[in-house]
Amino acid sequence: MNAATPDAPPDVSVVICVYTEDRWGDILAAVASVAAQSRPALETLVVVDHNPALLRRLAGHYADDGRVRVLANAGPRGLSAGRNTGVAASSGEVIAFLDDDAVAERDWLRHFAEGYTDPRVMAVGGRTEPVWASRGRPAWFPEEFDWVVGCTYRGLPPGRVRVRNVLGGNASFRRSGLLAVGGFASGIGRDGHRLPLGCEETELCIRLCRAVPDAVLLIDDRSVIHHRVPPERERFGYFRTRAYAEGLSKALVAHSVGTRDGLASERRYTTRVLPAGVVRGLRDALLGRAGGAGRAGAIVAGLAVTTGGYAVGLARARRGAGRFAVAAVPGAPAAGTGRPAGAGGEEAVA
Repeated sequence: MNAATPDAPPDVSVVICVYTEDRWGDILAAVASVAAQSRPALETLVVVDHNPALLRRLAGHYADDGRVRVLANAGPRGLSAGRNTGVAASSGEVIAFLDDDAVAERDWLRHFAEGYTDPRVMAVGGRTEPVWASRGRPAWFPEEFDWVVGCTYRGLPPGRVRVRNVLGGNASFRRSGLLAVGGFASGIGRDGHRLPLGCEETELCIRLCRAVPDAVLLIDDRSVIHHRVPPERERFGYFRTRAYAEGLSKALVAHSVGTRDGLASERRYTTRVLPAGVVRGLRDALLGRAGGAGRAGAIVAGLAVTTGGYAVGLARARRGAGRFAVAAVPGAPAAGTGRPAGAGGEEAVA
């Protein structure tokens, strides 16, 4: 393992968490995109979430590829435990996470690694572009809600900027930071339930900035991945369900870390980004442009549903469901659940 210096960016391990054979082709494409990087990864770890058939199939497929390791999630079902399994098994000073239905551009890791020449940097995220299953973005689907499909949304600042949290499907973390907080918390985020929950990386980043007070978290929009959006996620039903689930997840985070930090970026998003999106949609409608009224309506509906989910989630959390476990990475210190403070700078929402 090479220590980072101003002239030598750190080694990067890549973790791809997978769970279903339905994404077989996507998984192979994701792994291939890592192999094609201009700055090679130290290793690629494919973590299978409690699916023995998929584990056997992937282990056989990559049996002769020394660059790829396939392993089973060693913790409870869910994305957080899968990521922690990858962190524990990896060797790089930096661990990058790539969604199993996304492909990275050739310089993805190079731009990530460059950010870590500053020893204060504990995380670097990138830009995620949607690849729509249809011929393009549905006319009614607002860019302000691209987080619904796991992508970078309108309202995030361009360039390389400091943020409160990175977005989990296209992100990297310094190993020392992950170990300082015990890794991703279980009991939050995707875990096999029907609702598409999230926010595990938001909660982690907030804890990280308390554990390492001078930590810097960045988004570098040159680190690009392309994320596939299947047909079922182009429908308003999924949009509504995902927005509601996001509200539930935000409530759990806010209850655990405090609303000041848990909702810091969401305030700007709801008071500035979304109203501007509604105005833009209505203007497009008046000018006769396709989908303008639909986009304005979807923003209003999305905000209402997310707010409703937040109210329900907060009520549940106050009844005793607002705690979750951390310190899931083997060898990491116990971190508790605490009430951490947030980082400064521009902020990512989802």
